[in-house]
Amino acid sequence: MILGFAHKPIGPKALMFWPMARLIIVSFIFAIFPISLASAEPAVTSPNSLPETKTFIKAPLKIAYVEAGPYHDYKMNLIGLASALEKLGLIENGHPPDSDSETAKSIWDWLSRKAGGHNLIFRADNFYSAQWDESKLIDLKREILAKAEANEINLILAFGTSAGKLLATSDHQTPVLSITATDPVAAGISKTPERSGLDHVHVQVPIGQIERQLSIFHNVFGFKTLGVPYDTTAAGMSTMGVSTIERMSQELGFKIVPCQTELEISDSEQAFANLVGCLKRLSLESEAIYLTVSNGMIDRRMPEILAPMVARGLPTFSQRGPVETKLGILMSLAENNFMSSGQFEAEVIYEILNGRSPGDINQIYVPPLTMALNIKMAMAIGWNPPLKVLAAVDELYTTMAVNSSKGSSLE
Repeated sequence: MILGFAHKPIGPKALMFWPMARLIIVSFIFAIFPISLASAEPAVTSPNSLPETKTFIKAPLKIAYVEAGPYHDYKMNLIGLASALEKLGLIENGHPPDSDSETAKSIWDWLSRKAGGHNLIFRADNFYSAQWDESKLIDLKREILAKAEANEINLILAFGTSAGKLLATSDHQTPVLSITATDPVAAGISKTPERSGLDHVHVQVPIGQIERQLSIFHNVFGFKTLGVPYDTTAAGMSTMGVSTIERMSQELGFKIVPCQTELEISDSEQAFANLVGCLKRLSLESEAIYLTVSNGMIDRRMPEILAPMVARGLPTFSQRGPVETKLGILMSLAENNFMSSGQFEAEVIYEILNGRSPGDINQIYVPPLTMALNIKMAMAIGWNPPLKVLAAVDELYTTMAVNSSKGSSLE
């Protein structure tokens, strides 16, 4: 651990005093120790200085949305993008409904009816999802490019690693924005962090998120073995940033204990069962567990996912972020508010409307990361968080998902 002393676990009653207590703790620790657990760096959210003009030479753009399958973070990114597009004056209404029942498809349908303006066109039939069925991707791409050839699509928003790999290619010239890919350079979507290598392709390249996650997790617990569930496919491993995880294990000096199974499949219940099977084994062979993004990470099944680690008293870290820490995973460090990502992409679209090639626009995105800790899980595994960790936490959760096959709930 970072500090060699322990203290009594924080009880539920004490949590009501957390905001003031944190200020006292932070002041005390800054006075005595240098903080090495900074949870975030200033976010880079402006691709370039935007032109002043409101007369766009490329307008209107007919936009298409593409995903390999539904994912909560894609929906939240789309909501953030809509809000930023309104702020830039590119659409008239960027406030779609936001609730647990909404999906990226329902947000897109809302935009097709309500966004307004003359610069961007969101057609309802330009929404594409393969529903996590890899066999559908080629036909999906063929239909999208046929529409692009017929001038029915002028800009493609490719959400996630698989969609980026599918469409950020040299076999067409329709502008593509690759968004939310975990490690786009390692996945081959972008040639370098700075440039995609293709004039019509722009890739949002989040810098350092996996590196910072693993550095903090290892700094806190000093584990020598880290259990990591891997997908069986190259596409799934790219989505999880496996090459970066492996590189960080060498830099930080720990051994990865992998478990490879089918995780990025359309049957989420089977993916969940495969994941739990892996975690039962990894919990016996590892000192800590890094829970990668996958279709097996079903929110309402989180108690079953975490049970093997709770039984062994092992710390867990969510690659996805605070949304999973709230459900019981011990720690996370990730973007928790996708307004910044939306602003970044909206400004890229602004540049394209003004005539710039996507490949010439800055790709580097440093997301504002939130460090989260679940104090209830800390108690469950018998870990007393050091003061230095508590001082670095942005969000402290005392809730955990209650097991339910019909829905998710918190206690």
